[in-house]
Amino acid sequence: MDLSGLQSVLETISSWIWGPWVLIPLLLGTGLYLTIRLGGIQFLRLGAALRLGIFTRKDPGADDGDISQFQALTTALAATVGTGNIVGVATAIGIGGPGALFWMWVTGLLGMASKYSEAFLGVRFRKTDAAGEKSGGPQYYLERGIPNRFGRFLALFFAIAAVLACFGIGNMTQGNSIASNMENSFHVPTWVTGLVLTAFAMLVLVGGIKSIGRVTAGLVPVMIIFYVLGALYILIANIADVPAAFAQIFTDAFTGTAPVGGFAGSAIIIAVQFGVARGIFSNESGMGSAAIAAAAAKTTHPVRQGLVSMTQTFIDTIIVVTCTGLVIITTGVWNMTDPETGEQISAALMTGEAFSHGLPGEWGHYIVTIGLVMFAGSTILGWSYYGERCIERLLGRRAVMPFRVVFSLVVFIGCTVQLGVVWAFSDVMNGLMAIPNLLGLLILSGLIARETKKYLDNDPKLVATKEQIDAFMAGDRDFEEWKTQAIPVVDSQR
Repeated sequence: MDLSGLQSVLETISSWIWGPWVLIPLLLGTGLYLTIRLGGIQFLRLGAALRLGIFTRKDPGADDGDISQFQALTTALAATVGTGNIVGVATAIGIGGPGALFWMWVTGLLGMASKYSEAFLGVRFRKTDAAGEKSGGPQYYLERGIPNRFGRFLALFFAIAAVLACFGIGNMTQGNSIASNMENSFHVPTWVTGLVLTAFAMLVLVGGIKSIGRVTAGLVPVMIIFYVLGALYILIANIADVPAAFAQIFTDAFTGTAPVGGFAGSAIIIAVQFGVARGIFSNESGMGSAAIAAAAAKTTHPVRQGLVSMTQTFIDTIIVVTCTGLVIITTGVWNMTDPETGEQISAALMTGEAFSHGLPGEWGHYIVTIGLVMFAGSTILGWSYYGERCIERLLGRRAVMPFRVVFSLVVFIGCTVQLGVVWAFSDVMNGLMAIPNLLGLLILSGLIARETKKYLDNDPKLVATKEQIDAFMAGDRDFEEWKTQAIPVVDSQR
């Protein structure tokens, strides 16, 4: 089978997985169900979670973990704030119309409950590997939380899909986006970008999660502020058009005016489908990936890290995605046609075109290019950690360092070859990661709700000290189990 045929098959599979009958109802349904079971935790506890994660940054008194809560948050943000925030948003709006942005918001808001739940479980069921590092995520909590063959099957299924996905969406596609934009904007040959990016990745990744955490803690805030400030300048300059943009977003979400045409009902379905699909592609809520980073955090209770990790979806979707979407809509680029072909401008160029229209000179073009370089570069770091933790689960600790080296070298390949098949393959693997994780969240929702309530009844504002937490959780079987479970595992071939 030639590559074009393989790509067609993969795109067909992807459209089914991400279509209206599999992941869309599962994602939205799981998020809604967890929102109800957890009493709207993403709305009631967001302020306290932002304060703890972004301003306090370290859980006072916590010493069991590899990195701080802030570093765990920025590592997860590094993996999610990537091409999905630039190209993914443009794809959703370009195909689904402005109404798709509304469904990205819905996916994000409901996904915050899913993100909380998976991060909570990541810490709750984490282990300490043979090198003394924390290891957690769906590849562990699905098996340990659902102690039967089905749980083990879900855990192994997730780990295999995550390893395969990390080389696609977390590696080659990101490197390709960086190299292509550097060549188009600054005429840097793709092989040069590939060499530099490979060297950077290897330098950071061989140091493990502590090295990744230090880099992302410095890089992620800078890149988000840099990009958001550029977007806010455009929105302020076009402030008169912002109310109309919001009105169009809410109207089109339920009436359907997608530029692809067709009858109203089909346009609504397209808006929902692409809004949800690109939303999850952007913030990864429900995929389980962020739970792997959360499991490495130093925290005094799983609930606290779960709430900090939840803010990742808020920052990614409600802030960064919204900025991108509003810039595209207010500048009118979302339904602009190419003067040479007469066809709608491609999603790959849409965000850059919108920033170029909104900022003077070449500033807009450069901001999008530099933003994409930082976004995609940080994504490589975040996803490398996801892949190595799943490799550790499948093959043991001895496979981690070879994985880091191979992952770094594959970045060069991504920078220098065409990746149509890899994009399609990545979409399929991302979907296959989400399915076992979402099923696990539903099965474990009772445990999540019970332990969350027990903690928040005593510390609703997340201000308790380690000593206070130990006091009011004393005698609690679940808490004691969590505190005593982090015993180094025997490294073996699994």
